[in-house]
Amino acid sequence: MKQLKLFIELTRLGKPIGYMLLFWPCAWGLTLAYDFSSNLSNYFFYLILFFLGAVLMRSAGCIVNDILDKEFDKKVSRTKDRPIASGQISVKLSIIYVLVLCFCALLVLLNFNTVTIMLALGSMPLAFTYPLMKRFTYWPQLFLGITFNFGLLLGWISINESLNILPILFYIGAIFWTLGYDTIYGFQDIKDDEIIGLKSTSIKFKKKPFIFLLACYVILFLMIIALGILENLNIFYYAFSLIIGYHLFLYQLKSVDLDNPMNCLKIFKSNNFLGFIVFVQILIGKI
Repeated sequence: MKQLKLFIELTRLGKPIGYMLLFWPCAWGLTLAYDFSSNLSNYFFYLILFFLGAVLMRSAGCIVNDILDKEFDKKVSRTKDRPIASGQISVKLSIIYVLVLCFCALLVLLNFNTVTIMLALGSMPLAFTYPLMKRFTYWPQLFLGITFNFGLLLGWISINESLNILPILFYIGAIFWTLGYDTIYGFQDIKDDEIIGLKSTSIKFKKKPFIFLLACYVILFLMIIALGILENLNIFYYAFSLIIGYHLFLYQLKSVDLDNPMNCLKIFKSNNFLGFIVFVQILIGKI
């Protein structure tokens, strides 16, 4: 039971926000591409596969992150008690966990078409090199956005097997969404990160954070509106845009206190609700 508890802590399975933020873009891309006049069982089957894939890959990514950041985690108050940083789980055992999780994810991936499989495998270097970016650039959140939202393209490709302007625009908007919410998340550790020499958009834009956050969320919102116009979605789609706009601009940006780590975490977690609302918006907009 102790090892199970440590495994859950290591993979953040008890903190679903991580894998849900990975899952929602997959669900968006799949829902946008799917023809709902056909068999719905395939849609739900793919949705379950993407959810399992998100959980497995997020879990593997957390372990890789903790292995690479072991020495840094020891110096940050929020992360010093993580299983690898605190020595409760060895690096060797952690690598075994990663291999098992990736193998399970591969079994899930093999249920998709060849194009989706190849595209997903091609994204693996992004997934496992992201933790290194904070050492070299103030834009690790950009790499996270590119990686975390790649599932949007996979969701689309799993149905259409080729890309067009719709998923690409949506993907760009989703990247800016991640840039916004992960910048807010990064303010939890900004003091420790500056001391130990790590970089982030939180540090880069710490003097004018709200201008940057506003720009990120405006781009996401405009891409969502553009998507509705290009796809000729129904009026209900735009009604949900009002909820999204309220959440982004009047809740997140209005309520966030970047000097309060607990508040930053709360606002960050609220993006799970946003992901769900966008999912419902696309679903209702198409039906």
